Order: sequence, then C-alpha cells, then structure tokens
Amino acid sequence: MSVASQDSGAARIVTVTEPRIDAALAIRFKDDMRAATRDGPDRVILDLAGVEFVDSSGLGAIVASMKQLGANRRLDLAGLTPLVEKVFRLTRMDAVFRIYNSVDTALAG
Repeated sequence: MSVASQDSGAARIVTVTEPRIDAALAIRFKDDMRAATRDGPDRVILDLAGVEFVDSSGLGAIVASMKQLGANRRLDLAGLTPLVEKVFRLTRMDAVFRIYNSVDTALAG
C-alpha cells in the first residue's frame, strides 16, 4: 500500500509512504486513496512530507483523488517538499488545493 491513514478529530490524515508519486505508482496511489477515504470525515489531509518527487501522472492522481471525494468533502495538502511544492506552483495547482507547511498546521487551520 502506498498510503497509511488515521483519523484526528474531524479530519482523516492520509500519509504517503512512497518517496515518489509518478507514472509507475499513480494507479496504485489512486486505488489506495480511494480505499483510505471511502468513508470517514469530510476533510482529508494528504501528508506529502515523505514525497520527494511528483510527475504529471502523480499530480493527476492527486487531482483524481480530490475529485473522487465528491463536492461535500475536501482534500488539503500538507508537508510539501520544495520540489513537490514547485510542481504545484508551476502548474497552478496551488490555487486549487489548500496547502499547509505541516499536518499540525493543517489541523490547526
């Protein structure tokens, strides 16, 4: 499995356990996210602190995970490394997601 999850108050924290989300892992990531977020709180925080690289397939998988949550649930991102943050900024996906420095900051926000 490429993710691990736990609930914290009114949020489910999903932590990516792989250092990359790329074409080789994108489909498994989407499946794992669907399983981890099938039910539970309306807010999901995706902890990307351990992810060093995201390519366009990985970015698409993260967007697909947001869409599969539906209109009444929210996917926030936390702990982006500089390279991953740059991908989100260059593709303007930083305007689509709420991005926090850490899971703790996301939980406080």
